[in-house]
Amino acid sequence: MKTYAAALLAVILCTAGARAQAADACAVPGYLLFGDSTLNRAARVVAKEKTLKIVVVGTASSVLPGQDGVSNAYPARLEAALKRRLPSVAITVVSRTKPRQSAAEMSETLEKLLLDEKPNLVIWQSGTFDAMRGIDPEGFRASVADGVETLQTGGADVVLMNMQYSPRTESVIALNPYADNMRWVAREREVPLFDRLAIMRHWYDTGAIDLYAATKDVGTAKRVHDCIGRALASLIIDAAHLESFEGKAPQ
Repeated sequence: MKTYAAALLAVILCTAGARAQAADACAVPGYLLFGDSTLNRAARVVAKEKTLKIVVVGTASSVLPGQDGVSNAYPARLEAALKRRLPSVAITVVSRTKPRQSAAEMSETLEKLLLDEKPNLVIWQSGTFDAMRGIDPEGFRASVADGVETLQTGGADVVLMNMQYSPRTESVIALNPYADNMRWVAREREVPLFDRLAIMRHWYDTGAIDLYAATKDVGTAKRVHDCIGRALASLIIDAAHLESFEGKAPQ
């Protein structure tokens, strides 16, 4: 009887542990997510107009394959998370991504993006393609800095997002110099940085998400994108000081 009870208890504990792990899969330590930089333009628009238009600029890691790829990729998951948490605000997230673009190439398109889309906030994801091509890290930094200046001068807030973490490629692609330069630009221009590289590394190191599976298992990839969308929503709400709008029903 004692043996049966012990076995039953072990099953219960394992089940509870698995549920807790699933519930905490998207958890991100505050020091990796929140900082001192603010999104003042976005805050003013939300306070005055109860609207927020976000444009995501980046490359292939902003999308997922398949028929439902768009709805499961992190831009759509970000929109869903923000709408859920800020129900009184009209949220729009537009994805303007293009594969195989360097930071310099993306920077050249930002002025037109401002004219065409008129975003309040731009999430600019960059670095992976530059690292793969071996572009000079200092040149990369200059391109990102120029692009951020273009966006800010044009009236948009900016969140920089660095590369994905992959245990399969970390020893093959030298990402750190580019990640460090993005951090430098974020500090210099006083814009939030969504440190995707460190956040995904945290999920992998803690066993929350198997990033080896993410490259082959669509379900895991969807989970990663959903977690990124939710974490990004938390960063935006914090940096724009939108906590007072959380849970408020539309008037």
